[in-house]
Amino acid sequence: MTRHFWTGRRLAWGLGTLWVLSVLIALGSLRFLVAEISLVMPAMVHHLLAHPVVLYLHIGLAPVALGLLPVQFSHRLRGRRPGLHRWGGRLYALCVLMSGLASLWLAYTTAEGVVAGLGFALLAVVWLATTAMAVIAALQRRFARHRAWMIRSAALTLAAVTLRLYLPIGMTTVGFEASYPVIAWICWVPNLLAAEWLLRREAHDAVPAG
Repeated sequence: MTRHFWTGRRLAWGLGTLWVLSVLIALGSLRFLVAEISLVMPAMVHHLLAHPVVLYLHIGLAPVALGLLPVQFSHRLRGRRPGLHRWGGRLYALCVLMSGLASLWLAYTTAEGVVAGLGFALLAVVWLATTAMAVIAALQRRFARHRAWMIRSAALTLAAVTLRLYLPIGMTTVGFEASYPVIAWICWVPNLLAAEWLLRREAHDAVPAG
């Protein structure tokens, strides 16, 4: 038996499931680049007509950032191929920068209401900020701090996963219009809280007893 839930095999299974979902959703999201958006993503039709370049920046680069997470958090890769890890990190940061700025504009111009717009706008701001802090820490070679900020950034990138888990539930219960403003917040706030809980638990467990 392990002492804590988020250790050992349970942690490995949890992370493995999370990374599989990340890759599958990242690959699935890229279909928006070739599919008819009005059929697969009705909420984005307004943006497709008004801001197509901004929309495609977001839906084209955010899946790349999501798909990079399992690679960037691989201990084996960092140990054996540190150069590849650094280049992957640069690509991740670039994707977050471009997609985050695009999503900030999409949130500002959304037709889904102020509550949904504010939720996604704050997600974009915090996503950009946490990733920037991770990059700064890496440049300063403060790797423990870099890892902590990357965990926060990853939690926000994983909003793409939780969003797609909540949407079908919301649409089949209270409908899209009623659920979407709530999902705009719950797709990322609990993720960030979970990341903070994990970091605090790690810090607590690292303190010697006695």
